[in-house]
Amino acid sequence: AICGHGCKYGECMGPNKCKCFPGFTGKTCNQDLNECGLNPRPCEHRCMNTYGSYKCYCLDGYMLMPDGSCASSRTCAIVNCQYGCEEVKGEVQCLCPSSGLQLGPNGRTCIDIDECSTGKAVCSYNRRCINTFGSYYCKCQLGYELKYVSGRYDCVDINECVTNTHRCNLHAECLNTEGSFKCKCKQGYQGSGFDCA
Repeated sequence: AICGHGCKYGECMGPNKCKCFPGFTGKTCNQDLNECGLNPRPCEHRCMNTYGSYKCYCLDGYMLMPDGSCASSRTCAIVNCQYGCEEVKGEVQCLCPSSGLQLGPNGRTCIDIDECSTGKAVCSYNRRCINTFGSYYCKCQLGYELKYVSGRYDCVDINECVTNTHRCNLHAECLNTEGSFKCKCKQGYQGSGFDCA
């Protein structure tokens, strides 16, 4: 089977037909599926959508059980957690919905971890890190765009000279470079390339 448009998070099953991995949707399986919006809802109380997955949380005063249901807990109600809690060896601990969040100084609310500044993020050399609440994603560096090339998605150099997004002078030549471009004044003119006289 050949999928000309590619299947980002899925497998090619027939001519231009993708079978998406769990948590993803769309013609090319490039969109996150919001499981929290599904019917029936996957969580009893609170649901938090994450990229490619989801997490269940309970209202205050309830505890998350291994099957995803919520059970009443008097001890949890006393602690007053932002996202519910769990009891470990008789001690109550507040929970955070993703590994990109950590418990704040009060031990009850969750604060974001900036994976981009802490160096926890893993992005390939031609991508830059964008922090989000509870997570992060990798975006193409400036001067590059995401394209489907030879069976996979990659950040490819934008040829500003072809796309006409350069700011070269009317009397200058545009020269494409990796991730950028240069302007050179034509013969008989001199200047920066952005200004030619």
